[in-house]
Amino acid sequence: MKPTSRTVRIAVTASRTAADRPHHPDAYEILDRAEIAEVLALWPQGEGHGDFACMCHGGGGVSLYEAGGERIRSAAPTGPLRPLFDPLDSAGLPARHRDRWAAAAPAGLREYAAALAHGTVPGPAHGVPPAVVFGWLGAVREEPRDAAWLLAERAPLQLLAGRPTEELAWAVRETDRAGLEGAVRFFAGEEFTTRHPKRRRVPETARDLLLRHARSHRPADLPVLERRLLRAAEDRIRRS
Repeated sequence: MKPTSRTVRIAVTASRTAADRPHHPDAYEILDRAEIAEVLALWPQGEGHGDFACMCHGGGGVSLYEAGGERIRSAAPTGPLRPLFDPLDSAGLPARHRDRWAAAAPAGLREYAAALAHGTVPGPAHGVPPAVVFGWLGAVREEPRDAAWLLAERAPLQLLAGRPTEELAWAVRETDRAGLEGAVRFFAGEEFTTRHPKRRRVPETARDLLLRHARSHRPADLPVLERRLLRAAEDRIRRS
């Protein structure tokens, strides 16, 4: 059995030029078995006893790992491997990860996500409630550290950043559990915490929902929420 056949995870460190491209992370992982097999089919042969190919000069690197977490092989993404890891190659793994992420977006956000995935500036996502965007941000992804992970974090935040606090707080009351996960991430992040104090006042009901979810599921965010979520006047029933 070849040592590489034990591979269950591939860790990729992007080159400096690739990492500078918008929404392309400087590190990501590959867990899909078919994608791992594709990488192994192109893996350089005759590496010698050192099992290591030079990854100097900011060219990035690809490392294979077995189930126990031990590194098996490392190589620079050169030769046949280069197009597979090129973030601008539409047939490469990073592009496929971005397309997979866009296809999994909520129905009203797929065009928006696809534009970002293809490196273009999307138009505004009109008519999409912030509760849906919270759910998009908080959804559990099958491969959370793939080449689309940076997009998965930035795209929903970009849609939420300009929304009024009152609208966002009301959406907290309307969203589901995944949405609460995303809402806590948003309200504990700098897109909200750097707002003027007057724009950080959240009605009691929404504030309690956020603190309760953070206490149970994201305790690291709890101190930030307790410090930065300012109390607003009592909730008022909205009239239709």
